[in-house]
Amino acid sequence: MNEDSEKRRIKMEQAALEEQNGKTPAAGQDARQDDDIYELFKAILAAALIALFIRSFLFEPFNIPSGSLLPTLQIGDYLFVEKYAYGYSKYSFPFGVIDFKGRVWGAEPHRGDIVVFRQPKEAGIDYIKRVIGLPGDTVQVKGGRLYINGQMVQRRFVDDEYKTDDGSSAIYKRYIETLPNGVQHYIYEISDHSYYDNTPLYKVPQGDYFMMGDNRDRSLDSRAMGHVGFVPAENLIGKAEFIFFSTRGAGDACDRTGALALVRSFACKLIAWPEAVRYGRIFKNVNNI
Repeated sequence: MNEDSEKRRIKMEQAALEEQNGKTPAAGQDARQDDDIYELFKAILAAALIALFIRSFLFEPFNIPSGSLLPTLQIGDYLFVEKYAYGYSKYSFPFGVIDFKGRVWGAEPHRGDIVVFRQPKEAGIDYIKRVIGLPGDTVQVKGGRLYINGQMVQRRFVDDEYKTDDGSSAIYKRYIETLPNGVQHYIYEISDHSYYDNTPLYKVPQGDYFMMGDNRDRSLDSRAMGHVGFVPAENLIGKAEFIFFSTRGAGDACDRTGALALVRSFACKLIAWPEAVRYGRIFKNVNNI
């Protein structure tokens, strides 16, 4: 048998074997490609479900967009929120996929906890503030001093700091405030005569909480009854736990115009980004700042 005949024989045997198995070479290749696509889809779906589970039940990332909790939390801090700290409500789950009333496996926040919650007056907006008043408490600010259940909360002056907050600069007085349960934290005051430095007496309803920012003169919080007010327990999303990243950002320093503006701006940010990172804040526990 010559070489050409042998090649034809081998091809015929391969074709017969593939026909016996019910597929052609092209069909086998297509099947393998289909299997690869299916496996990739399964891997992506599994990763998405794991991420959804972690975000819904364990930890959710949150970034600080404003200076309302200065000096404790700074604009550009990225932190993890502990979702299981206070149990779960419909606001615990992304995109409103589970809708129900109340909380399950609920637990009470402690006075002084920094909490992420759904804004009661504006659906879809999350706020982060400190728990000041518990259900049944009275809360009032008089002459810049905080009163809880009729007792003035102690504060101790630390120093003056010049800060730029949300585009405006001011000299802030920094105090250490000691809440009735012994929790100590820093607060900022520009003066004791700002808009929310004299308030009515608030009585916190059962099932609600009174929230305030540490930057007392630059915080829209429960003192603004028409905008935030009391926060129902159902609106609690989780407890701020620790910072996993923090950056000052490049701001407008890398804005460019003219030819190749986008490329030049990107190159600038590559250089500026490492210098803008606040390395000393990474992995800090929020409650120990």
